[in-house]
Amino acid sequence: MNWPGRGTEALRSWHGVIATLCGIGCAGGLAGTAGTLVSCLVLFAAGGIGVVVLGVTAAVGTIASDRYMKRSSAEDVTSEIVIDRVAGYWMSMLWLDLSYAIVAFFLFRIIDIVKPFPVSIAVRLPGGAGVMAGGILGGAMANALMRAVSWLFFSGGFDLIYRFLGIGK
Repeated sequence: MNWPGRGTEALRSWHGVIATLCGIGCAGGLAGTAGTLVSCLVLFAAGGIGVVVLGVTAAVGTIASDRYMKRSSAEDVTSEIVIDRVAGYWMSMLWLDLSYAIVAFFLFRIIDIVKPFPVSIAVRLPGGAGVMAGGILGGAMANALMRAVSWLFFSGGFDLIYRFLGIGK
């Protein structure tokens, strides 16, 4: 298969298949969202993703992304790599109930697009390490934000803060 304006590297090598998630990354402007959606569907189908699966995905994804970047003829090759979105989304859902999946999807995509500090620093690492570090760190930020909001609103976090500050009853 030959994608318009791109070489066939995406589907001719193991690292291309992994880095682009079977060519989804070569699909155009919504490749990151499509890659995240696929990872969300896999998460639901599996009933959750554990730390071992996340770690293996991150390790293999780093190697595949690095090789794909070195061998691709695409001008902006990092936009084709979507395995970082898979690992990042799974990181955003690590040890959370599946009921957080939709919120995690949107929050992770916002962080992935905006790339706030420290994600913006992590993506500057060389090669596949930078690609994967940005995705994983973005997922960790989404996970931490969801946990903080959940604690504040649903687990008595505000009550604890109010008592500590001597506000209220």
